[in-house]
Amino acid sequence: MAAITIDGIVMKFGAHTVLQGLSLQVPDGAFYTLLGPSGCGKTTLLRCIAGFNQPAAGRILFDDDDVTRVSAHHRDIGMVFQDYALFPDKSAFDNIAYGLRARKVSRVETASRVNEALEKVGLLSLAARYPAQMSGGQRQRVALARALVIRPRLLLMDEPLSNLDAKMRLQMRDVILDLVRDSHITTVFVTHDQEEALAMSDRIAIMDRGDIAQLGTPEELYATPVNAYVADFIGSANVIRVPVQPAADATAAGAAPCVRYTLCGQSFDGVAAGARPVGEGLLVARPEDLSLVPSATAASDAIDGVVVRRQYLGFKTAYRIRLRDASEIRVDQHAGGAAHEFRAGETVQVRIPAGSRVVAA
Repeated sequence: MAAITIDGIVMKFGAHTVLQGLSLQVPDGAFYTLLGPSGCGKTTLLRCIAGFNQPAAGRILFDDDDVTRVSAHHRDIGMVFQDYALFPDKSAFDNIAYGLRARKVSRVETASRVNEALEKVGLLSLAARYPAQMSGGQRQRVALARALVIRPRLLLMDEPLSNLDAKMRLQMRDVILDLVRDSHITTVFVTHDQEEALAMSDRIAIMDRGDIAQLGTPEELYATPVNAYVADFIGSANVIRVPVQPAADATAAGAAPCVRYTLCGQSFDGVAAGARPVGEGLLVARPEDLSLVPSATAASDAIDGVVVRRQYLGFKTAYRIRLRDASEIRVDQHAGGAAHEFRAGETVQVRIPAGSRVVAA
């Protein structure tokens, strides 16, 4: 097991700089996720940690060992690829045994460790099957067992669930978490799926154009995004451009700066996230934090709107509301006895919670 220190990594491909002096610390035994859209640099960073890419500047350390220039096969890592990368001409047993045999582990110990790994991933009865005879979930379990059987210092996973159907992805999340928790192994997991990241991670690094936009626990990133990019990538958010001015009681001791913003001609109090917006900002309002009330309700914290679309989703009903200024906002109402139903075309009021987050535009 090992902690990972990434210190000012710069990665270039020709004239294109992919990683912009990025730094990150992953504690021993932690499950860290690199999350972001295609092209943000998350897989490039993972390949730098693995030793497949050589950075132009910066250092990578496993504990106190500088591995920046150490070749991939000497870094003692386990790697799980998006396409599984199994040997098609080898059985599940032989695929898992490959790394142990390359390390000259004895035949007796190899057999013992491979059978133990197969049992842990629930495939002991399929040891003799070849990849073509297995489902996608089974092949992924073989790839995971192969990575862990060598007892590496750390485990790297590059979008390992993206080729599975929705039900199998949910099952494999639990398999992965059970195995890495039992092994107490430091894990870096790459995905573009925010739900996977939220469900599995100790901490998430949201990446944007070769750097980290925000690092935090799933709860921190969801509740306190520092900018609109993070808010919109983690969960779902209404991001609305609004005029901003400092509130009369601008800052309480130790608290975030307060701001006053205007939406559809009405003023509301908000909380500045990150740098205080000046003149103009972006209101970040999660659909589930908003609520709808009948238009006849007298509510000073609400703005008028019309229901454009209603979608019943079982545990919640999702609404799209057109406001007075012709902009649209999404509101989620969770099912319950007190939940009022609104229909398309109906006039409503959208209640804006006090202390909504406003970020720099």
